[in-house]
Amino acid sequence: MIAVAIAAAAAVAQPNVVATVPAEHRLVEGVATNGRSIWVSSVLDRQILECSRVCRRIATLPVGLNPLGIAWDWSRDLLWVAADCLDLPGIAKCSRGALLAISPAGRVVWRLAPKADFHPGDVSVSLRAVMVSDSRNGIVYALLPRRAGLRPVNRSGDGKSAQGTAMAGDGAHVIVADYSRGIGRIDMKTGVTSWLPQQDGKPLRGIDGIARCGDRYFGIYNGTTPGRLFSIAVEQEGITAHEVVSAPPLPDPTQIAFDGKRLLAVANAGWQDITQPPKRRSAPTRIVAIPLPQGCAS
Repeated sequence: MIAVAIAAAAAVAQPNVVATVPAEHRLVEGVATNGRSIWVSSVLDRQILECSRVCRRIATLPVGLNPLGIAWDWSRDLLWVAADCLDLPGIAKCSRGALLAISPAGRVVWRLAPKADFHPGDVSVSLRAVMVSDSRNGIVYALLPRRAGLRPVNRSGDGKSAQGTAMAGDGAHVIVADYSRGIGRIDMKTGVTSWLPQQDGKPLRGIDGIARCGDRYFGIYNGTTPGRLFSIAVEQEGITAHEVVSAPPLPDPTQIAFDGKRLLAVANAGWQDITQPPKRRSAPTRIVAIPLPQGCAS
């Protein structure tokens, strides 16, 4: 398995910048793609942007809902948005955020939230479910076929700060990146989370966005500066993680998406500067494409 993980880390072509978000958008968090269009979430101005050579606004969320993680739904042709009121200057506090489904034209199709306090930060989509994570309490919710509303799939207290999620290939487990606890595997049937250590027995903390590519996972690490990209092999009792050495340093990265041929990552998101007084940023956010020439193992 170690050799497989090393080979997976090496099977990555040189990254390149495919979109630049103007510096006037001071904080960019999420990225999503359908293989043609690239969408990003501009947090402070509550906008969803579609970016190619230039970025254009397709939607502005209601006051109190700031877009964070986003994900493309291939089966429904919808963009899912995890939106919340952030603990930042100038943003009013609220008890609940929402999971939104937006059409490519920018129309809000669905707005969902559980009855409890809800502060979603990231979202992922598979053929079997839409998963949304709460970074304040570690709960992961799912929107499942033929079931109404959002339902928690893990037990309260198992996690602390749930970030990126990805449905495993077997459809019976969800891989979750918990910023405080590390990488976990949630059993969809029992709700039990198994925390998966690295070979040295330590958890891999500090992973934000993750994406599944066949039988492996890629994770954005932003626990220190600069950020890094990891290739993660999930085994029965633990994980093997290797830094993707061909990727350049990723300043202030957040989310990651996969379009079938390449990974897209948010770099220079703006979180490191957000505590500074409001001003125009000197550097824009960049969406970096990381090609996977060998594709994904099924």
